[in-house]
Amino acid sequence: MYHNNNTNSSNSQQQPHQSTPEIPPHRTTLENDLERNKDDEAAGNEIDVPPSSDQDPDSQMRKKQRYHRHSHDQILEMECFFKECPHPDDRQRRELSRELKLNPLQIKFWFQNKRTQVKSLHERHENNLLKAENDKLIAENMRYKEALLHASCPRCGGLTGEMSFDEQQLRAENMRIREEIEKMSAKIQRFDGKPGSSYYNMPSQNQMMPPKSLDQGVGNYRAQTHMIGEMLGDNNEFLGTLPISNDFEKNIVMEIGNVAMKELTNLAMAEKTLWLPGSCGCEILDQDEYLRSFPKGIGPTPLGIKIEASRHSAVVIMDYNKLVEMFMDVNQWANMFCGIISRAWLHQVLEIGLTEIFDGASQVMSAEFQVPSPLVPVRDDYFVRFCKRRSVESWIIVDFSVDQLRPSSFTKSRRRPSGCVITELPNGYSKIVWIEHVELEDNEVHELYKSYVNSGLAFGAKRWVASLGRQCERLASAMATNIPPASIGVLTNGGGRRSMMRLSERMMMSFCTAVGASTANTWTLLTVAGEDVRVMTRKSVDDPGRPSGIVLSAATSLWLPLPSTTVFSFLRSENSRNQWDILSNGGQVVELAHIANGHDTGNCVSLLRVNTQDSSQSNMIILQESCTDATGSFVVYAPVDLMSMNAVLKGGNPDCVALLPSGFAVLPDGPEPMVGSGGCLLTVAFQILVDSVPTSKLSASSVTTVSSLIKCTVERIQAAVCSGRTN
Repeated sequence: MYHNNNTNSSNSQQQPHQSTPEIPPHRTTLENDLERNKDDEAAGNEIDVPPSSDQDPDSQMRKKQRYHRHSHDQILEMECFFKECPHPDDRQRRELSRELKLNPLQIKFWFQNKRTQVKSLHERHENNLLKAENDKLIAENMRYKEALLHASCPRCGGLTGEMSFDEQQLRAENMRIREEIEKMSAKIQRFDGKPGSSYYNMPSQNQMMPPKSLDQGVGNYRAQTHMIGEMLGDNNEFLGTLPISNDFEKNIVMEIGNVAMKELTNLAMAEKTLWLPGSCGCEILDQDEYLRSFPKGIGPTPLGIKIEASRHSAVVIMDYNKLVEMFMDVNQWANMFCGIISRAWLHQVLEIGLTEIFDGASQVMSAEFQVPSPLVPVRDDYFVRFCKRRSVESWIIVDFSVDQLRPSSFTKSRRRPSGCVITELPNGYSKIVWIEHVELEDNEVHELYKSYVNSGLAFGAKRWVASLGRQCERLASAMATNIPPASIGVLTNGGGRRSMMRLSERMMMSFCTAVGASTANTWTLLTVAGEDVRVMTRKSVDDPGRPSGIVLSAATSLWLPLPSTTVFSFLRSENSRNQWDILSNGGQVVELAHIANGHDTGNCVSLLRVNTQDSSQSNMIILQESCTDATGSFVVYAPVDLMSMNAVLKGGNPDCVALLPSGFAVLPDGPEPMVGSGGCLLTVAFQILVDSVPTSKLSASSVTTVSSLIKCTVERIQAAVCSGRTN
């Protein structure tokens, strides 16, 4: 639907519109014209329509109808801006109007039309999904009815189809109740004369303490959950792989969520008695004090299980409403923490909460948490996320695993109440208090990474907060408009900055996904000249973000006797790149443009060019992003075609640019006292297109070539480190 562009009618803007019983005589013709121009609307073209006829009977002048078709560049710029900000304010509309040489009202109406168009497409897609689901349910119902007509009674052998529907329902309910009674009777006999155990059906960590349950602040819920645990017995599929499909299961989760939210709030606001200073720079939970403060927490801790619990706080440059939205959108959440989350899924929405603010929302999710190295196993958790508005300026987001409702099973990793308390601060800032509380079996971590994992830096609260702060600075940089035009090498074009940063963001996510030990990656261990190199292959077909063919990935990790900050500075600098980059053929690397991503000079997106005599590389440039925080650093890069990059720098769509990112992850090798004086952990990873035909077979020579490439790169870095050329 198009809007009337009343740019020349001052009276209509100053006076409220009053409806009249008669339709202006030109209205029907105008509506027919608008109906005929639906194709222009779908293409994003703005149609300027004259204002309605003047209500004053003395005014007989009518302006001639004008049609204005936006140019391709105008539409492209507005499309790019719409993806970042669908609701521009007055200032942003005025800036766009100056850049595109359009009237601010034209900008306003284009965005209104675009939002209407996107909403219509979204509703049409949802309707199609609902229709398909409805058809599926109808077909399934017909199959059940057909099977019911030919089913036989297990007791008498007669056909149940001869019964009425009500009689069949009563018999089915009767059998269900009988089975439930028999199951409960067996449980009563089993536990007769024994002290009451919790619904875990496993020994607690301290046998002398009373069993823990869910009755903290929820009345007689302890007795209810005890009965539920005994009724469920050995049903390991309850709430684990099956959806929460009825009110009974949903009420259990909601009650646990209330307890988890209270515990997280108390832990976040607790004084120093509960928390001890940790070696990794964050606070560590005192387990003895925790058991005294929360004697009836969410279930006991089984014997032999490792506990990791930490707290960290910081101030980030992001509005608290945007933070809540990001946490409750699984895709935004996974993208924001791409260095920590390898994969994430949203399984079920239990409560949508209040519209747009997520107050009272709850979701069933699962995720894989990783360290950027194939040597550290991922931690996979299945959990429920609760979001609650604590006050006008404060929110609570809490995660807790639902595995505790499985009486006889325990996954390798389980989240006790974990999450964050978000408090609004002036000028678009927010304060974050993060709690990370996990129970897990001690996975087989490679000896190289044991110190890093045990220090709490790998999966603790400090890493989450540091990553969040860095990403918030990155988003703020992407939206910045006050870039000094005289800055040397700084990209100032707004559309070009946004497109280049979107391309770099996709490059970072692709690298982090490919380098870790996610279950989506199948690594094969090879030993090349005494070095362990892990290799895997992927076939890329019809993927606009990757070149088509067979992609070979290789990664290795090693220890270097230098602080992580020194190694990071050496790898990110264009002046030292020719010391390790074999593909540059020793040519000098120069920086063409860069975008700063925060206060730290190491956080930036750069566009590099290699000055080489090789004519085959004359049209190839390198897109590189480097980022660092207190828990680790990345240097990720990918070769990009010059023509494609020119289109991106003009504000073009970066999603179709093919990338195969390679790079480095640099981590401290232990707790904070060792950082700066000890060594660091370096992961080197390459992705190379070995054959442009996806159906081809991988040759042994390709594997040998890539393995030799990564080995040679490692040797060059070690040689530079040992000779002191990193300074």
